[in-house]
Amino acid sequence: MASVLNVKESKDSERTVVVAGLPVGLFIDQLLVILVKKHFQDIKNEGGDVEDVIYPTRTKGVAYVIFKEKKVAENVIRQKKHWLARKAGHTELTVSHFSDKIFSSVNAILDLSVFGNEVTLETLVKDLKKKIPTLSFSPLKPNGRITVEGSFLAVKRLKESLLVRASSFLEKNRNFTSEGRKWNRRNPQKNLQRSNNYLVSVRTLVPETARNGEMLVLDTDIFLYLKHRCEFYESTLKKFHILSEEKIDGEITTIYLKNFQVGSQPNNAKHVKELIEEWSHALHLELRKETFILKGKENREKRMIKSACEQLSSRYRGVLTSFYRTHIDIIGSSSDTYLFKKGVMKLIGQKVS
Repeated sequence: MASVLNVKESKDSERTVVVAGLPVGLFIDQLLVILVKKHFQDIKNEGGDVEDVIYPTRTKGVAYVIFKEKKVAENVIRQKKHWLARKAGHTELTVSHFSDKIFSSVNAILDLSVFGNEVTLETLVKDLKKKIPTLSFSPLKPNGRITVEGSFLAVKRLKESLLVRASSFLEKNRNFTSEGRKWNRRNPQKNLQRSNNYLVSVRTLVPETARNGEMLVLDTDIFLYLKHRCEFYESTLKKFHILSEEKIDGEITTIYLKNFQVGSQPNNAKHVKELIEEWSHALHLELRKETFILKGKENREKRMIKSACEQLSSRYRGVLTSFYRTHIDIIGSSSDTYLFKKGVMKLIGQKVS
């Protein structure tokens, strides 16, 4: 199985694009490579000469396409829509710039315990695997937790699907509880205890904001940059009188939107959701992420790296610097992150790799 290292080791990463959304299990890998290569060589798709297609990779449904010319890669990315051949069911592809820190693959830990017993959960997982084959699922743990890995768009689709299911279960159980009060009068507390506990569990998964508003899922890095480096986010919420509730769960962030002002237009939350999705998609294509690893380094070297990052943060306002115990993430445009990294390396006396 090929990996991103094949591209990293090449000096021509600027000629490489990341292609996500490939149909998994529909064709043998060799045939899918031929279809991808044919698509990106077609001039109708702003394509050109393809040097290589790296597939399969460590992420299901994701391939790396290396063009012979940088200009062709740029043209392909500018093309808004890419649909694979009719043989592949006109599958829509997501094409973005290559980066060793590209936001193409994420991990998420999901708690499915609110959906029922172990037998029901096994059935649920099988259904999800069939529905979104591009995701990799770890074995289901006894506590109902499971780890999934795949493209951000696939994980986003999964989480949205689960939230819809949870909302549906909540409504069904609310009706069940209502009916239960009518015919379980002999010992209502005992008979409804399990149902009420279940409702509490589902409500933790689906906040009140989501049940009466709009919900969207973003890559956490994209969300943090949007919130802390783009005035658009807060100003848009304020302009349309929207209350937001944000839940960061590892590499995935879920945002719940709801009108908070009486008399506001009922479609305001939906409109703001669409605006945020458009903005985040643009950031997804533009941003690059670099990481300084602190784990395993001497305390003196850690302090030097932190100090250098703090010093440069005031100079590069467009770069988001996030400090963690084991590492430091910097997120910004390709040029800004490169110059930021170069500046840090210079300040600590190292050469830029």
